[in-house]
Amino acid sequence: MLTPLGRLDKYAASENVFNRQMVARSLLDTLREVCDDERDCIAVLERISRLADDSEPTVRAELMEQVPHIALFCQENRPSIPYAFSKYLLPIVVRYLADQNNQVRKTSQAALLALLEQELIERFDVETKVCPVLIDLTAPDSNDDVKTEAVAIMCKMAPMVGKDITERLILPRFCEMCCDCRMFHVRKVCAANFGDICSVVGQQATEEMLLPRFFQLCSDNVWGVRKACAECFMAVSCATCQEIRRTKLSALFINLISDPSRWVRQAAFQSLGPFISTFANPSSSGQCFKDESKSSEDSSAEDKDRMRDNDVVEEEHRRPEDAPSDLSAPHSSARLESTLEGCAAKTPGDSAGDMPAPVDSSLLCTLSSESPQEAASNDENGRKPDTNSKSASRPDAGTSSPEATPLDQDMFNSFHFWRTPLPKIDLDKELQQDPEERLSPERPGDAPAAPLPGSPNITMATRKELEEMIENLEPHMDDPDVKAQVEVLSAALRASSLDAHEETGDVEQRSELQDEVCATELPDCNISHDTCVPLISAAEENAEATPDYVHGGADVSPGDGFSPDEDRRPKVQDVVPQALLDQYLSMTDPSRAQTVDTEIAKHCAYSLPGVALTLGRQNWHCLRETYETLASDMQWKVRRTLAFSIHELAVILGDQLTAADLVPIFNGFLKDLDEVRIGVLKHLHDFLKLLHIDKRREYLYQLQEFLVTDNSRNWRFRAELAEQLILLLELYSPRDVYDYLRPIALNLCADKVSSVRWVSYKLVSEMVKKLHTATPPTFGVDLINELVENFGRCPKWSGRQAFVFVCQTVIEDDCLPMDQFAVHLMPHLLTLANDRVPNVRVLLAKTLRQTLLEKEYFLASASCHQEAVEQTIMALQMDRDSDVKYFASIHPSSTKLSEDAMSTASSTY
Repeated sequence: MLTPLGRLDKYAASENVFNRQMVARSLLDTLREVCDDERDCIAVLERISRLADDSEPTVRAELMEQVPHIALFCQENRPSIPYAFSKYLLPIVVRYLADQNNQVRKTSQAALLALLEQELIERFDVETKVCPVLIDLTAPDSNDDVKTEAVAIMCKMAPMVGKDITERLILPRFCEMCCDCRMFHVRKVCAANFGDICSVVGQQATEEMLLPRFFQLCSDNVWGVRKACAECFMAVSCATCQEIRRTKLSALFINLISDPSRWVRQAAFQSLGPFISTFANPSSSGQCFKDESKSSEDSSAEDKDRMRDNDVVEEEHRRPEDAPSDLSAPHSSARLESTLEGCAAKTPGDSAGDMPAPVDSSLLCTLSSESPQEAASNDENGRKPDTNSKSASRPDAGTSSPEATPLDQDMFNSFHFWRTPLPKIDLDKELQQDPEERLSPERPGDAPAAPLPGSPNITMATRKELEEMIENLEPHMDDPDVKAQVEVLSAALRASSLDAHEETGDVEQRSELQDEVCATELPDCNISHDTCVPLISAAEENAEATPDYVHGGADVSPGDGFSPDEDRRPKVQDVVPQALLDQYLSMTDPSRAQTVDTEIAKHCAYSLPGVALTLGRQNWHCLRETYETLASDMQWKVRRTLAFSIHELAVILGDQLTAADLVPIFNGFLKDLDEVRIGVLKHLHDFLKLLHIDKRREYLYQLQEFLVTDNSRNWRFRAELAEQLILLLELYSPRDVYDYLRPIALNLCADKVSSVRWVSYKLVSEMVKKLHTATPPTFGVDLINELVENFGRCPKWSGRQAFVFVCQTVIEDDCLPMDQFAVHLMPHLLTLANDRVPNVRVLLAKTLRQTLLEKEYFLASASCHQEAVEQTIMALQMDRDSDVKYFASIHPSSTKLSEDAMSTASSTY
């Protein structure tokens, strides 16, 4: 018989701890009972203040758990007491932050963050009541545990209170805590939350006040502090300018990667990819699929802060068509250099036909600064050629080379494969010869043309002769020299199928041009076959592509010159510091798994799309080998990570690089474990839509393989396949849909798992819609007839029920005009009213009453179709099964039992 307040007073004064706990737990219910009376509400709040002084920690902790709920109730229901929270509740929360009991402190910290997140604390209270208390708790003489927790609270509340309060009240004390010499726990908390503080205060405060502290923390003598710095490195980098990121933070991160502690190195390598991604520049990432010209054109003024050479920037912005087309005109060596750089600046996306006058690749080979010893060592070590240098040109020009001679090795270039190696020839003597005697055809495909006058070295070599030579040399493949010859012969054989694009007159013009260049620029160098080895290897690497296809790795990236450094460092780029990229590429090294982290390859795979986006498609050659290594990793988790992101990487690289480098890996993933296949299956549509239509059609034959899984119980795999097939309908023609996708869809409609079947009904209905709208609509009619035959007349009741579900989905999604539905499907649907299985008749009644009769065609039309539907419904209303009568009699708009109808229908399949 006690009032709510009386009951509250009675149990609050009880000596039983459990009674007082129940009082704290029932405070919100008491407030709801007395919310109509303002004085009673204030009385409850006053009793809360007295209860907060309870000596039992469990009571105080229980009370603090209710404070956020009470505060929210007061704000929503008692706006007439604006001071309720500020006067009664907030002081309790703040006081408990220094409570002696750890549980009470933790509960109050959680309550404070919840109140700040819900914006229940006024800004004035934050400045005057919360922040001063936290600053006092972080004083040097404060309790160690309380100080550490207070620092953590300050860091977590910074994003909620905003930049102004953080910069004025929290930042100074935070900087002091970063230098706390007595407690490494405090420094560790500061390091762990450093990124959050940087993101709140902004770039200026970060660079002026926080970075010096961050450098100290990164060199802390406690490895846990350094590890925390490595984990938040990306957030700190995002709050700094590009210059500091490049000059200071990069060197700092390299120190963390080489830290003596394995745990620090492990955290640093996990953050390496995210840190590299902070160097991304949207204007130069080339994010324009199948519009490749923009990747070289969109580089804006923002690129200049990451390119220190203004000449390089000019060459990057130069369009290929800006290159002079008349190369035979007199010009200086400077003009030749600019012409060659204009060709080299083509991005991987530019097509082979964009160049009006391609520069002869023999010039590139002649001007190559790679020494014969370097070229020989590259070939002996089996390393890939420098695809980023000028010697790796377009595939159609990659097989050409000037007439040259070997030094110590019996190496052949792509046109001297039929000759005995000549002795060493000095360049000065060669320059005195006639131009026609030095210049060979541009490619083996030009061999059938009439030989130039005075050119004794040109021979009419056919593909058959090349094949015979390779067969004769194959038994001696153990000899490294013979193996090199076979490789060159194979490259020439593949290149011989390329069509000739330049006439003899152009060759003569370029011969004169080469004569002038050699005489003026390179008077003292020797021409050797070794100089041309990278060019031959590039042609061999790219020969598998179509003749008019430009391989992204074979293009010279923008700004590449002809310096020796570029030849020696094939994976060089200027987007991120090279040391960072080298460390990232080393993550696939097996030794890293032993010395750093067994899952380091997985972290590398996880961040690879971000790194690829940062470098841009013009620098994909830096990552290609790493990506291939990860794709063949023994750990399925690594391959699974790549499988889930391959569609994103395809968008980054563009259609040409995708076809060359990603499609083979994608095909491998399709045959992998189910854990890997699910990655490509979930984004099958996203990947296939990026491919050329001819390449896309090749996968129609492989879709059937997704029905077979390692574990037949893996029904989610088949459900995902059905979801993807719905999206794939738009990518294929009606004939392809009917021939290849239809059998898979009908198979899924008969799956043992209802969730798979339900998605499949949606798939079949969308297929009916697509095929019906096609011209001619014969495919749609055939599909409907097959549905009627296989499901509508199925001897199993589950098949006939599936037919009703398909019809219901077709009606709901308007996949067929109602007049066409009435002709093709409705007669077979109505015949199921006499089905012997009640579950089929229940679903039929629900479909007719709740779906079909909602369509205006059957409401407004006085046709025979409407009459047939009404007669069927009347027959179902007199059915012997009570559920059938229920669904045939009740209209969903006149009762709330439609939810029961849905539940009943869902239980029938």
